[in-house]
Amino acid sequence: MEPLSPWGAASRWRRARERRVPTLSYREGRFWQPDVTVATVVVDDGRMLFVEEHVGGALVINQPAGHLEPDESLADAALRETLEETGWTVRLTAFIGAYQWKVPAPVGDTRGRHYLRFAFAALPVAHDPARALDQGIERALWMTAPELQLARARHRSPLVSQVVTDFLGGQRHPLSLLQQITP
Repeated sequence: MEPLSPWGAASRWRRARERRVPTLSYREGRFWQPDVTVATVVVDDGRMLFVEEHVGGALVINQPAGHLEPDESLADAALRETLEETGWTVRLTAFIGAYQWKVPAPVGDTRGRHYLRFAFAALPVAHDPARALDQGIERALWMTAPELQLARARHRSPLVSQVVTDFLGGQRHPLSLLQQITP
């Protein structure tokens, strides 16, 4: 064990970074947490609902998706994000799956944002075309699977195509699989 010194912690951190070992630990009172997000595959007459949104100076394609808010269930977050980003009220029909993804970091950087996405299948119920869409959302659009494939270079992340692939492959789980335990 390395003796305690003003330089010991920095030395341990440098060695851990060189080994690419995370230095965050609950034992040290520091926690790493991924961004928890939801996404919804809304299907109507063979088309799926997507959004075009501005991210990092580019116009990208994504499912209606966003972050889980405090005290919100995953299902409620999916319904809220779909409405806020598209103006569509939807009915969730199934849980597609949970997906973990790390954004590639720039060369020489071991960091990168981590996402944990919970994806749902849904059917459209009603549309409010007058509803203002979330900041950064250019528009909602309906696309077929082949159209989405042709636009692959514009997908916000690989999660977009993976969720659709799983959905089209028949991956469905009951919504009861997800439980929110409240006091």
